[in-house]
Amino acid sequence: MPRLLSFALFLAVMLAVLGGMHWYLWARLVRDPALPEPWRRVATIALVVAAAAIPLSLFLARLAERPLARVVPIAAFVWLGTAFLLFCALLAIDALRLATFGAAWVADRVRGIAEPPSDPARRVFLGRAVAATAAAVGGGAAALALRSATGPAEIHEVPVRLERLPRALSGLTIAQITDLHVGPSIRDREVRRVVEQTNALRPDVIAVTGDLVDGGVAELGAAVAPLAGLRARYGVFFVTGNHEYYSGVTAWLAEVQRLGIRVLRNERVEIGDAGPGGATLDLAGVDDWSARQFGNGHGLELGRALEGRDPGRSLVLLAHQPRGVGDAVRAGVELQISGHTHGGQIFPFSLLVAAAYPYVKGLHLHREGDRAGQIFVSRGTGFWGPPMRLGSPPEIAKIVLT
Repeated sequence: MPRLLSFALFLAVMLAVLGGMHWYLWARLVRDPALPEPWRRVATIALVVAAAAIPLSLFLARLAERPLARVVPIAAFVWLGTAFLLFCALLAIDALRLATFGAAWVADRVRGIAEPPSDPARRVFLGRAVAATAAAVGGGAAALALRSATGPAEIHEVPVRLERLPRALSGLTIAQITDLHVGPSIRDREVRRVVEQTNALRPDVIAVTGDLVDGGVAELGAAVAPLAGLRARYGVFFVTGNHEYYSGVTAWLAEVQRLGIRVLRNERVEIGDAGPGGATLDLAGVDDWSARQFGNGHGLELGRALEGRDPGRSLVLLAHQPRGVGDAVRAGVELQISGHTHGGQIFPFSLLVAAAYPYVKGLHLHREGDRAGQIFVSRGTGFWGPPMRLGSPPEIAKIVLT
């Protein structure tokens, strides 16, 4: 029942936000420019249909036969991203107009200049100028964001110094894939491209840090299958993200292991030459931060993952969300590798993400009392929702330990 109430609250808030955003778009792009008939009616109906398509597509895609199962959500989410950028462009223009004309209005009143009579023709001209400017800025930004999200991921080399790393392991590389979000918009072609890019790095370790899928195994198993081709000297490892729990986590854990990928669920493995006198480091992985609410033995348990380890050995932690960094540092983690934030994905939405998370992207030093550790947060390899990225291109990180 609590989860049902939470979903109902989320749905109500989402519908209110979508409704408010689309009303604002209608007011600035249809009403204020005084579009003539029949264009006013056509534009109004189009905005209503586009707004309704966003929540409806989430349900219709489950029922429709292919190719509608892909086309419906893709079209709806492309519009969502475009609408958001148009909304932001209009909001910025309105803020600038308010600041400029508001200051002029106050100055005129101070000087005793009477307010001029309303000029309907001037108001329509300004409305059309605002609409045209917003359409050019928002539409151009949407095109750039679409190109960025759907192109190849950037290879981001990240040198990280670990104090306890054995000299023999200096130069060890970890390739990170995260937040791929295989689903309606990302399929086997994109997955094969990621596999090819990752294997070309010739990594020692490949880490897949969650949010791999948005859908069930029956629906997406074939799209994820190319991951079986990932190759790394010491293996490929996976930890859950929150979206695995929305998509049938038990089935996905079995499928990931069937593809030859080692799942780390609150456990650790030795990386390196494990023989007598061999140089090794500990690689630990934990369940997603939100996993405990889903029951069935799931939940982040760092203590369990690190139980019985040699504290003098170098320690790297795979955790989907960039949370709990203080606990990790106190436990001796030298480097936490995370994702989840997508680097904000679309500016200016990234400003809200930065307000919610202390670490949004890149490498950071975290101090906890007299201890210090590092966290690397990837921008993500895919995207979620709108197939767009603005100011945060997709990446595959090549982490080089020294």
